[in-house]
Amino acid sequence: MLLLLGGGVVANVALTKSKGFNGGTLMVNFGWGLAVFAGVTVSYSSGAHLNPAVSIAMLVLNKITIGEFFVYVIAQLIGAFIGAVLVWLAYKNHFDEEPEPAAKLGVFSTGPAIRNYAWNFVTEVIGTFVLVFVIIAFTNGKTPAALGAIPVAFLVIAIGASLGGPTGYAINPARDLGPRIAHAILPIKGKGGSDWGYAWVPVAGPLVGGVLAALLSYPLLPLA
Repeated sequence: MLLLLGGGVVANVALTKSKGFNGGTLMVNFGWGLAVFAGVTVSYSSGAHLNPAVSIAMLVLNKITIGEFFVYVIAQLIGAFIGAVLVWLAYKNHFDEEPEPAAKLGVFSTGPAIRNYAWNFVTEVIGTFVLVFVIIAFTNGKTPAALGAIPVAFLVIAIGASLGGPTGYAINPARDLGPRIAHAILPIKGKGGSDWGYAWVPVAGPLVGGVLAALLSYPLLPLA
């Protein structure tokens, strides 16, 4: 659900023949925020684990086991891959008509506005730290389950609007890696390369950001 709606809004904005073409970054930010709302809402029964960065923070906080962490990550990658494939199916004609390989790749994965791996990594660490730290804060504040998806959605919109410019704010390793694999595998007309040289940044940066958020939550947040 997360990648179907999140990747879908990027396709709507990025693919030339789409009716949402040139909708702008704010449309993408709001679309991703609402995608998170939908994804969290439908996944409550499993703990709403959509992001390995959040899962690794829960591991550090001893709220899940190492076995549960790996199960979550595998499921997150599979779900992200399937969501990306569904976006391709929904926009198949538009992918065929799109002349720019970069626009096609951008539907599936993130990329930097200015390519500098070290600073792109720092940006992803900071953005993910904000995401996970705030999630830990309101989770320990006993936010009712029925309302949990709402603050996460607004938080993702805020991160995209404020910190999304440099890298496109992956802030979720599965969100980037699963669809990037789909891009590499799918028979997308004129797709070009999948930019594997950059792929480590939106995986490693969010994981580091998640761990830092968990560690700093001990001295800075009133943990339950």
